[in-house]
Amino acid sequence: MRNLLSDIDRWRGQSKQVAVATLVQVYGSAPQPLGARMAISSTGDISGSVSGGCVEGAVAQEALGVMATRRPKLVEYGIADELAQSVGLACGGQISVFIEPWAADDRLASEFEQAVREGQMVALATVVSGAQVGGRLLVRPQGKAHGTLGDAALDRQTVEQVQPLMNKQQPQVVIYDTLGEPATIFIDIQPPPPKLVIVGAVHIAIPLITFAQVLGFHTTVLDSRTAFATPDRFGHADRLLIGWPADALPEVGVDESTYFVVLTHDEKIDDPALLFACRSPARYIGALGSQRTHAQRVERLQAAGLSAAELARIHAPIGFDIGARRPDEIAVSIVAELVAARNNRLALKP
Repeated sequence: MRNLLSDIDRWRGQSKQVAVATLVQVYGSAPQPLGARMAISSTGDISGSVSGGCVEGAVAQEALGVMATRRPKLVEYGIADELAQSVGLACGGQISVFIEPWAADDRLASEFEQAVREGQMVALATVVSGAQVGGRLLVRPQGKAHGTLGDAALDRQTVEQVQPLMNKQQPQVVIYDTLGEPATIFIDIQPPPPKLVIVGAVHIAIPLITFAQVLGFHTTVLDSRTAFATPDRFGHADRLLIGWPADALPEVGVDESTYFVVLTHDEKIDDPALLFACRSPARYIGALGSQRTHAQRVERLQAAGLSAAELARIHAPIGFDIGARRPDEIAVSIVAELVAARNNRLALKP
């Protein structure tokens, strides 16, 4: 959603109506992930994609009708094998796309947009088929909710469903029978944008920043050692902080999409950083060092007050075992682990 907002704002400034199409179900293979969005203006402008180019024209035509009637609509498309191959798939599949009006005076949509703009965790549940099609419920962490799906029991069930999905940062389709007939609910999760906090201005951090930025991470480097943390070495980082972790990390703004990478091998720097990270809502925490080094680190952190559950959040030795030796190879192993964490494919090391 975040990538559509500037175009939506521009179209509204030109007095155009807007509809938003969301990929809500995928059967078989599809070129875009669940939750992919596309915005369409009343003059046919398009932003984003729900299929990588297969059905965007057809979706845009449907969206014009949705804007004219102000009624949402669920449409299904089969992607033929030959068309799938043209966008990089081995075979075709079937997708369902929910198209809804997205008016500037829609208070729930505006609240959703504002949360996305400010990088806040938020979920938007929408009835895409069954009774009360188009009903929406906006849910924030700790179960705070606005709007309705058309039934109080359904609202409660959905709020309960949202928190685990927020933890995974993944959308999901759920089907309920609360309204007397099956109701399909699409729960879209919009997490804060990913942030990588690198503690330790070491050589590995230089290529790691480059790789992480390609993947969309905002990068921060922190080190108290001024000889290492220099603009000449880290001018490509989004943010360079010089200071001790206990003083500097509270300023970083750690949230559910923050990834910590601790690299210095200096317990005076690493340990305070890990103490802070393990007590934060960070999505991933990794630390450089051998198993023996990490065992000693765990003893120190335990003595400093971390619980077994908090210590278990640390992935160490950091990175996948790909035989990496050079700094750039180690950076590759680390960034691969970050991607696995982002996609819920990461298990804790023994």
